[in-house]
Amino acid sequence: MAVIQAGIAPAASAADTNKLRVVSDQTVTGFAFPESVGCDPAGKALYVSQFGGTELKPAEKDGKGKISKVSLSGKILEEQFLPAPGEILNKPKGIWIRGHRLWVTDIDVVWIFDLKTRKGRKLELPGIKFANDPAVRGNVLYVSDNRSDQVFSVEPADFLNAKSEPKVGVVLSGKSVHPNGLYPAKDGSLLMVGFMPKETRGIYSLSAKGELKELSKAIGRLDGLY
Repeated sequence: MAVIQAGIAPAASAADTNKLRVVSDQTVTGFAFPESVGCDPAGKALYVSQFGGTELKPAEKDGKGKISKVSLSGKILEEQFLPAPGEILNKPKGIWIRGHRLWVTDIDVVWIFDLKTRKGRKLELPGIKFANDPAVRGNVLYVSDNRSDQVFSVEPADFLNAKSEPKVGVVLSGKSVHPNGLYPAKDGSLLMVGFMPKETRGIYSLSAKGELKELSKAIGRLDGLY
């Protein structure tokens, strides 16, 4: 896994984005099939999800998954930061971090963790086949599933200490997007990229009203989005 840091002077404006430069570029080894990296700016740390094991089996429930804590310079701080003892991750994939909360998908469920206490809660997502990427917009958590061609919603997004069962819904289904990476846009829409093993997909946006818009033609088998 390569950890790259890039930045511009604090006083730089949007017009200076072409001045971005790489300030650190190094390869960090020792991961077992790393899938996603989430950044915690406040905690100045990176969190890396790993499948574990010696063979790539992204849909196998073998309990070998984990999330490592890594410094911004690439030093592994804790090889198994999550899950806490007594909890099991199988094949943790996409990661989303907001405040002291970390969300991660795991085959047919989504987890939420407290980065301070490491307390976690697992939520099953009925109908999902291959949970890919989580993204939070407002009080709603979105989870993509490229295999079933759906995007699920969970309310409230922060269900760690919720007394009632979170509400799970479907906001996109059967549109031939096969959504993988998700990211909330500034205009309130949800950006997504599509992935199919043998077909190319493009970049799309889903409005708050559920209107789907194609932002690009099919350009590849797309994964993460930021």
